[in-house]
Amino acid sequence: MTATPARSGQDARRDAGQAAVEFAVALPIVVLLLLGIVQVVVVVRDQLAVELAAREGARAASVAADPAAAAARAAAAATGLAPLRVDTEVAGNQVTVVVTHTNPTDVAMIGALIGDITVRAEVTMSREPPPSP
Repeated sequence: MTATPARSGQDARRDAGQAAVEFAVALPIVVLLLLGIVQVVVVVRDQLAVELAAREGARAASVAADPAAAAARAAAAATGLAPLRVDTEVAGNQVTVVVTHTNPTDVAMIGALIGDITVRAEVTMSREPPPSP
């Protein structure tokens, strides 16, 4: 067996420099990946909020005398997103509410790579007679 020669101090310093270079190369990629994950989470959160707003709007429109106004009020109250576009369509005994929101991609560096994202939800419910006063 041959003995491994001891490493000199100069070799150890060279290896430490290599690790610093590898870290400097990998760090921007990791940061960009993390920012992308944050943007995906924000879009998913907004999609869930838009779906809730559409459900609430459809429920309010299904029991109201004026479905469009009730849907818009209920959708706005159900979520903190602004601006929301609320479209209401009444066809026979069905009411359909479509809620649309444009999510600005404002997470640092990610916004420059992708454009704004539009999230949309559509809910259809049966109309019920408005409650008596």
